Amino acid sequence: MPETVAEAGAARTGDDGGAAPPGGKPGLEALGAVADAVLYEGYLLYPYRRSSPKNRVRWQFGVLLPRDWVERDGPVVPGLSGSADSWYQQTECLVRVRRPGAVLRVRVRCLQAQHKQVEAAGPDGRYRPVESLRTDDGTVHLSFDEAVPRENEVTVALDELLRRAHTAPLGAPAGQETVPLPAGAGRLVRRRAEVSASTALSAERLGPDLVRLRVRTENTGRAGDPGTGREAVLRRALIATHTLLGGDGLEFVSLTDPPAAVAGHARGCRNAFTFPVLGGAPAPGREGTGDLLLSAPIILSDHPQVAPESPGDLHDAAEIDEILTLRTMLLTDAEKAEARATDPRAAEILDRVDTMPPEVFSRLHGAIRSLTPAGPPAPRDAGRPAWWQEGGDEGLSPTTDTVLVAGVRVGAGSRVLLRPRVRGADAQDMFLAGRTARVAGVFHDVDGSTHLAVTVDGDPAAELHSWYGRFHYFRPDELEPLPDRPTDTEPRTTDNEGQ
Repeated sequence: MPETVAEAGAARTGDDGGAAPPGGKPGLEALGAVADAVLYEGYLLYPYRRSSPKNRVRWQFGVLLPRDWVERDGPVVPGLSGSADSWYQQTECLVRVRRPGAVLRVRVRCLQAQHKQVEAAGPDGRYRPVESLRTDDGTVHLSFDEAVPRENEVTVALDELLRRAHTAPLGAPAGQETVPLPAGAGRLVRRRAEVSASTALSAERLGPDLVRLRVRTENTGRAGDPGTGREAVLRRALIATHTLLGGDGLEFVSLTDPPAAVAGHARGCRNAFTFPVLGGAPAPGREGTGDLLLSAPIILSDHPQVAPESPGDLHDAAEIDEILTLRTMLLTDAEKAEARATDPRAAEILDRVDTMPPEVFSRLHGAIRSLTPAGPPAPRDAGRPAWWQEGGDEGLSPTTDTVLVAGVRVGAGSRVLLRPRVRGADAQDMFLAGRTARVAGVFHDVDGSTHLAVTVDGDPAAELHSWYGRFHYFRPDELEPLPDRPTDTEPRTTDNEGQ
């Protein structure tokens, strides 16, 4: 059953909304809706206002920063997680050659950050930067960080790639645009720093009609000062980086559910900070293979698609269209005005929600994809990673497993101090830095890493969260073991805006 990406919606075509370039390849365009959902995943979170704390810590997926900044404290640790900051992203996949003269097409897409600065006009004709400005027509303009979509496509004959690697430049130049505001009140100045990057393609023949393909995208720029803050260095980053692959005379092999004959080769593929899956609609009789591949910094199943009920993008991680639409409808006029002033995409969301016909809204309430019985469980396949097999988690017990943290065994019931990573931490987790918590369980992820589920001390809803399994998750290196002696001086949580 193809996964429906209703959570992210799909960014629709617009002036800078990831529209297909003229002369784009139809095969890759078939992935456009899902790819746009990946591109704008978490771009702007409900309630879409600049004042919301969650919109002050942004850009969490597929972020490729200058290497000298990322590795200022040591080399990055490769993994599948696209929420970890890195300076490179690597996709390895299997390609079956179906006829001579096969051609590969690779499209790398990302966002380039830009700062929108509002400047007010002074009586002397000079402009001064301000955080906000209301013009005579009643419109409010706010300074805010935006993003511009970028992409680069490479087409190369597979035989040529087997003979020698191919490298293509990627990135975007620095730029500045100025838009005057009505009645000479001021102007909007959008500035972008140069982003330097490259994509390297290489191929290795594994059999007469089987090739291992590697696509490696690197940020080749420099931050200069290793003490530069993340917000500043993001100006030189590739954000939400992901790769689309297609071609003629070839097909891609699923890495999560490969045909048995190539399962061993599938296990040998090494992916870093990205997760490749088959794209497009599944074709009858072609289980485990497809014409397209999407390698994204978020984990999807093969053949993901945007839910047909979704009327558009809402830019929220793991969002549910109906709930967010209802919550957006409940924003006050003042909150909507701030959201509109924050970002043009927020204004588009509000316009769509405010004008949504009842029949469109009713479709969001729920859908049954299939009434076909699930049938008996599939037999264990030695070609699949253990986690993806029936019973692959046997022997794991979140409530009794422990992990070594700073020389101390930590498991369910242990008390810890929360120390989220500066690099790659989830925005919500960063708000909990310095808080104490109790471990609820130890969980093992699909990429082999370990996370500890915790409930925060002083949270009035902690008991309720434990009852229905809603926790915060941290890596072992983000925790500091504490003696099991709760104090009465620990701070209580406050409601987080927009939750």
